[in-house]
Amino acid sequence: MPTTESTPVKTAQQNVADIAASKKIAMGWMHTAKFLTTAPQLEFLPPLSVPEIAFVGRSNAGKSTCINTLTQQHRLAFASKKPGRTQSINLFSLGKQGVTDAVLADLPGYGYAAVPKADKLRWQRVMANYLITRENLKAIVLMCDPRHGITELDEILLEVIRPRIEEGLKFLVVLTKSDKLNKTEAAKALSIMQIQAGGGEVRLFSALKKKGVDDVALLLWQWTHKD
Repeated sequence: MPTTESTPVKTAQQNVADIAASKKIAMGWMHTAKFLTTAPQLEFLPPLSVPEIAFVGRSNAGKSTCINTLTQQHRLAFASKKPGRTQSINLFSLGKQGVTDAVLADLPGYGYAAVPKADKLRWQRVMANYLITRENLKAIVLMCDPRHGITELDEILLEVIRPRIEEGLKFLVVLTKSDKLNKTEAAKALSIMQIQAGGGEVRLFSALKKKGVDDVALLLWQWTHKD
């Protein structure tokens, strides 16, 4: 009887090895991040064709720390003990051998009470316009402290971006500071956020214990390198 060649089936061990290799590639890619430009208004942002990933969140949600941890660079994004210091959209290029293949956008944190009201309103307008109109925007990463969950300001942001998410914009909620939760609390926070994220991805993250760092890096790499 004629025999047919069968496609080799990967073992669980091979799959784990493949994922580990992919995470290593993603982390190496994130480490290439370099400061590109800063813009206090949208008109100062350069028009780009490469995929852009926007990081957003409340001023004390750990956004800058998350970016620095992902890129393995201590001061790429300015992390201050006084929230609300980022007042512009800061862009960071990503890509090996000097070829930019994606960009990270660090948006102003919102909701910090000590910031003057006029500045708050200006930042909110800039952010909303950016999230609605930026043509090369590929994904949005929302920082959220799982001890507080989604706030009213987060919900407003979600309403702004919902139409773009429905059109295919990628969306990730990063639960920062997850080291402050025990296993039961972390599992509960993850479950609740998966419902609130409305179809977006959710990941637990700890800059202190480096938890979830390679998972987030791999997801961002896949979103910017695969259609």
